[in-house]
Amino acid sequence: MEKNTSEMKPNESIQSPFSQTYFHGTKADLKIGDLIETGLSSNYGKNNKAKYIYLTATLDAAIWGAELALGEGRERIYLVEPTGSIEDDPNLTDKKFPGNPTKSYRSQHPFKVVGEVTIWQGHAPEQVKAMKDGLAKLKEQGIEAIED
Repeated sequence: MEKNTSEMKPNESIQSPFSQTYFHGTKADLKIGDLIETGLSSNYGKNNKAKYIYLTATLDAAIWGAELALGEGRERIYLVEPTGSIEDDPNLTDKKFPGNPTKSYRSQHPFKVVGEVTIWQGHAPEQVKAMKDGLAKLKEQGIEAIED
């Protein structure tokens, strides 16, 4: 006899292809199936060739990624699937948010674009300005937002 999901206990897990959703905020115009890879110009800092690529399990962190990305394109948030191992992002977890509450990660393995979040609300303009001003002050002190 099949088990009806309504009879399941609240903490019992159900296998789902979306058991962990990851987001990538950017201004790049990507398509489903595209790979986000290292070696391209970074969205942040000195715009160097990226040694790592970044993703997050929170929509808020992805929104910040899109809002702070360099370039003139439209801010976008993609649903991505890692193709290899990921690790905590030391730029955030070790320096600003111990314990990784932002659920921010990085990898040297590509991420496959599996979808796009098309409806989301950005931060208030004054919040974005304050964040950009803070990053500019750090840059003046020789501290880059992304350290590889």
